[in-house]
Parts: sequence; structure tokens; C-alpha cells
Amino acid sequence: MSAKLYLGTRKGLIEAERSATGWRITRNSFLGVQVPMLLPDARDGTLYTAVEHGHFGTKFHASHDAGASWEERACPAFPPKPEATPDVVNFVSQQTIPWDLKKVWALEAGAAPGELWCGTLPGGLFHSLDGGASWHLVESLWNDPGRAKWMGGGADWPGIHTILVDPRNSHRLLIAVSCGGVWESTDNGSSWSNIGTGIRAEYVPPEQVYDPGIQDPHRIAWSAADPDTIWMQHHNGIFHSTDGGSNWREILNAKPSNFGFAVAMHPQDPQTAWFVPGIKDECRVACDGAVCVMRTRDGGQTFEPLRNGLPQEHAYHLVYRHCLDVTGDGRTLAFGSTTGSVWISEDGGDSWERLSADLPPIYCVRFG
Repeated sequence: MSAKLYLGTRKGLIEAERSATGWRITRNSFLGVQVPMLLPDARDGTLYTAVEHGHFGTKFHASHDAGASWEERACPAFPPKPEATPDVVNFVSQQTIPWDLKKVWALEAGAAPGELWCGTLPGGLFHSLDGGASWHLVESLWNDPGRAKWMGGGADWPGIHTILVDPRNSHRLLIAVSCGGVWESTDNGSSWSNIGTGIRAEYVPPEQVYDPGIQDPHRIAWSAADPDTIWMQHHNGIFHSTDGGSNWREILNAKPSNFGFAVAMHPQDPQTAWFVPGIKDECRVACDGAVCVMRTRDGGQTFEPLRNGLPQEHAYHLVYRHCLDVTGDGRTLAFGSTTGSVWISEDGGDSWERLSADLPPIYCVRFG
């Protein structure tokens, strides 16, 4: 079981540790500053974080001592727009998609030492080979004609929020875009395919319902034991793929709701996944005022609502897409809410204990 938990919040990076007497909060870095994304790199122990300084924009930092001290690294930056390049317009808002960084929305380790992948709003994928000392925009994706379909979901601009690197073949990547669907590269980002037959969007005209290029996946996850098995929490429901994301089936029996943002998959058991359901669209609160985590252990045939230790009345918590995580043994889970509560389970979700109810809104939850 991991001994550390990192929380990116609206008011800083909060660290919690597991001791003999239980979990406790131990430190806050970047107090008062938004931390939308972080990455504890299991390869060498480096902790990376993106912080948003209001008028000063996004900054990128790294720590080699688990957050005790920090050094600034380069921040992903879009190159100047070539004069002859036409604008890409968000066809929902009819606004031109900008060529500058609005938010770091995904951060994952690659295979090579120091290799990092970063997803941003407005839909840029960046690559670093030196631990974030420098970045380059993956222009093969940015210049793909399919990007013209991308649009903002809950955010003003389309954004890359999920990056998966295949543990069997590091040249294979999957990314998820809200709203822009699922994209696959099998050559380390040199070329891309928009995949996802069977994913359904109910917010478009009937002839576009199954168009893979306009889908709104909220989060995708795969198991290290079987990366061909993938779970998706989509704006319109839960979807499941067993062929690496090429084809998907919609799950219709998830209760109390098939809407949500977060999904985590058991690292060793591809039949097991967890979701945090809510009421969709305008409400976006816990179902029936009661917080639960849904778990399937049979590939989506059945779902269990896990409620032990979670508030069951007058609860208004919503869990964002990066706010549910599971350790490598599949036993310890943690999730955080928009109302500043964090819960931890050490038995696969059967029971939960609240770490705190007094934190800022939670943006990202990751075990170290």
C-alpha cells in the first residue's frame, strides 16, 4: 500500500501520509495557488506539479524530496501561429481556438528516463524528454484535420485530459479529449487515428450521434494487466472496450446513475473498476443527496453501490475526472470532492474513512 497521497486543490498542493495510527495531512505547498495537475513519478520519485498563478499564468515545478523543496521547470508553450495557418473555430461558441496555454489538464510519465506527456486546454499534447526542462508540441495531432471538430465541454475550449501509455509498447498512446473523442497513436505520436465505434453522444443531431470525433469522454482508464480492456466515463454514460478502444459497448445497468466524471480501474484485475456517480448536466451533485462509489467486479455485468462511511443525506459532493485514484495493489482508493472532502478506503471500496471535510475544492488526487 502506498504511504503518501497528494491532493491538487484550489488553494495548494496538500500531502497526506499513512502512519501506524492512520492517515493524516502533513504539508501544504503553494498555499493559496491553484494546483490543477500533479504527477508522482514512480520511476525516480520526482514529484511534478502544475500551478496556476492567476495573472502570471501556469508554472511548472518539480521536487526531488517529495515536496519539501521545489525547482521551477519549463512550462509547455505553443509555438507562434504561422501566418498562413487557418483558424480553427469552436463551432459551439463560434470563437477561434487560441494558440496559447489555458490549463495543464493531464500529466503522465513515458517509458524513457525523464520522458513526460502533457495534455492541455486548448487541446495540445506536449512531449518532454528531459523531465520538463523543455517541451515540444506534438504537431501531428495539433495539425490533424480532425481537430476541427473538437469543441469545449464544461470548459470553454477542448482539452486533453487523459493520456495512457501502453505498458507493453511505449510507442502506443491513447488520449481522450473533451469534446473530441479518443485518439490512438502506435508510433509514439508521429501519427494519430480517431477511434471509438459504438460511443454515443446525445447532445448532437441524430446523424452525428456515433461520430467518434465529437464525443465527450470524461475519463478513460485501463488495467496494466490488460491494456486492451478500457473503461470510459462519458458524458452520456459508461462504455467498455475489450479491443484496445476500437469498439465500445454501452453499459445501461449502472445504478444509481451512469453519469459522472471519474473512473479508476484495478491495476491487476481488468474485470474490476470504480466510478463515482452524480446527477448530470445542470445539477451535478451526488445522486439523491447521498455519496456512493459504484464498483463492478465482473466486467460490467453488475454494479455495487458502496456507501459504508460516506454521507447519505444532504450531500452535495461532485468528484472531478482526476479525483479518484487507486494504488497498484488495487486495495487502497481515495477520492476528493468539489466541496473539499477526501475519503480513503483500504479494502477496495467496501468501507471509507474521511480524511478531511475542510479542504479547498479538489482538482486532482494521486497516490505517491
